[in-house]
Amino acid sequence: MTKFIQISDCHIDDQTLAMGSDTQANLKTIIKEISNLEFDALLISGDLTHNGTLNSYELLQEILSPIKQPIYVFGGNHDNANHLNQIFKNNLFNSFSLGKWSVVSIDSVQPNKTSGWVAKEALKTLDETLKAVNSEHVIVALHHPIVPMNSSWDDELSLENPQDLFQVLNKYSKIRGVVFGHAHEAAEFAHDNFKIISCPSTALQFTSESRIGFNKFDLRDDGQLDWQTQWI
Repeated sequence: MTKFIQISDCHIDDQTLAMGSDTQANLKTIIKEISNLEFDALLISGDLTHNGTLNSYELLQEILSPIKQPIYVFGGNHDNANHLNQIFKNNLFNSFSLGKWSVVSIDSVQPNKTSGWVAKEALKTLDETLKAVNSEHVIVALHHPIVPMNSSWDDELSLENPQDLFQVLNKYSKIRGVVFGHAHEAAEFAHDNFKIISCPSTALQFTSESRIGFNKFDLRDDGQLDWQTQWI
């Protein structure tokens, strides 16, 4: 069995506060908690920073320094792709392996918009990656929600073309889960073939939940995907 941790929507900013929250202090609290756990990799699923400044990525890199395990990241709608690549170029990924599992990413960010879209080229890349992956079990990760959140979240800010993504996902029986952030809440949704899991924010939630948190995953060799949210 292997383990990984997902955090999302850190919104680190040059200033002390972002969205009325001390996102730097909150993430430091999260990282301190994570550092005491056993896990094999850390995934950050977008909105690493709030305004995408180069300095904010440098601050984030410093906050993450206690983590000795591999860190994998991709951008969200708040991120600046050039600055993200400049500081975290060795952490960006198309896929990575954990034992008998692989985690595969797909880009859902569209320029200057909060809502998401998976472009034809991104779908083609995902399809090709899923075909080539040798792992027995797969998790697909993106930034935007792919299903209605059934909460106070505005679903118009989620992925605009989830049906296009599902056409690819439903082709592969090895997929065990799809994980995302963006909505700043923890939830699981039913699907015939795999689990759909939302990650809370390390900054603040958009629901009535006042705590910050992250998701912990146990990846069993038989394909069982177990997870829970750790609140602080």
